[in-house]
Amino acid sequence: MATLTHDMLDAAALTAALQRRDCGTVLAFLGTTRDHHDGRRVTQLAYEAYEPMALRELEALEREAREQFEIEACTVSHRLGVVPPAEPSVVVVVASHHRGPAFDACRWIMDELKKRVPIWKKESYAGGGEEWVSGTKLES
Repeated sequence: MATLTHDMLDAAALTAALQRRDCGTVLAFLGTTRDHHDGRRVTQLAYEAYEPMALRELEALEREAREQFEIEACTVSHRLGVVPPAEPSVVVVVASHHRGPAFDACRWIMDELKKRVPIWKKESYAGGGEEWVSGTKLES
């Protein structure tokens, strides 16, 4: 079940919720806030979203991942509001019988999330200033 929250993400709880006896893999990806970008020191990120659409898109990503990859379950949780450096802003958890499909699905979910989900981030910099960060080019 996809979630948007202003609270700290609990990756351990999200991972535990997807543990299954029939799955040999439970893979968790944590996207964390970095303390730098383009040579500048980042003091925090602030995420905003068009929440109804963002939640629908996250749920669609979960459904599509289950259809496209040999996985049994997945969940995507994204934090909104201020996220200090080193804290997770997104957690994706995938459960599957084998590791290959879990890795493939997790990467696909993150790539699609960056393209499709209306969530934006604003960086604040040491010494002052802030700016909205444009999307990054996806690597093949």
